[in-house]
Amino acid sequence: MNTFTIRPMRPDEISLAVEWAAGEGWNPGLADDACFASVDPEGFFIAELDGAPAATISCVNYDARFSFLGFYIVRADLRGRGYGLRIWNAATAHAGSRVIGLDGVVAQQDNYRKSGFQLAYANVRYGGTVAAPAAPRADVMALSDVAMAAIEADDATVFPAPRPAFLRAWIGAPGHAGCAVVRDGRPAGWGVIRPCLKGFKIGPLVADDRATAETVLSALLAKVGGGEIFLDVPGVNREAIALAQDFGLAPVFETARMYTGATPLLRLGRVFGVTSFELG
Repeated sequence: MNTFTIRPMRPDEISLAVEWAAGEGWNPGLADDACFASVDPEGFFIAELDGAPAATISCVNYDARFSFLGFYIVRADLRGRGYGLRIWNAATAHAGSRVIGLDGVVAQQDNYRKSGFQLAYANVRYGGTVAAPAAPRADVMALSDVAMAAIEADDATVFPAPRPAFLRAWIGAPGHAGCAVVRDGRPAGWGVIRPCLKGFKIGPLVADDRATAETVLSALLAKVGGGEIFLDVPGVNREAIALAQDFGLAPVFETARMYTGATPLLRLGRVFGVTSFELG
């Protein structure tokens, strides 16, 4: 038959994209699917061949100007037949004229370039096993106790579009824990740790300086008692790389952060941990 169709995923089907991402070694979080669905429920696509899942992709629209592409996976036995390009075209059409960002595997950079993407910088995943730190410092508070408006305002310095629904879902998801250091009425540093299929991921981790980032990172590790952790670091933030290395973490994976159109002006020196390779 070879009947090939593409349609938006139902919210309960986003877990399939997460499952496939796990199979590709991306190690998603246990509650990622529900958090991702909060951004743009129409932005997740599935291709079916004779009624069976054949490919997935997401291109979630954050606002009228910015979209982020992820979960671009073709079933292993169906690769090389043009199905990927067809679902890619459907997803990017959903973005319209928006600037699109993605974290792509390095080997696919040339293909993304052909679709109008330009390399901005590398993101590097650092991983390792870390002992539980001592009790957090007294100036560390739960992220849930920080005014949401303050978190959103600070997030706007490091992310190209407002994402209030996502931040609320991410901070409040089952198993997620957040910490912050507030100075002069604003978050000087904050972050979230979440359980993944393997260990824990920390992201976002945002701070004014390395010392504050280390304070928040230690508090997050204390929340889970240490263990295997992963931290995705912008390769252009040397202080973030040094922090990861000082915690005994080593590079395990790298992506190419690419954009169509102009690279957004972000304060990458404040990004000590990327939120997600799938949604930016």
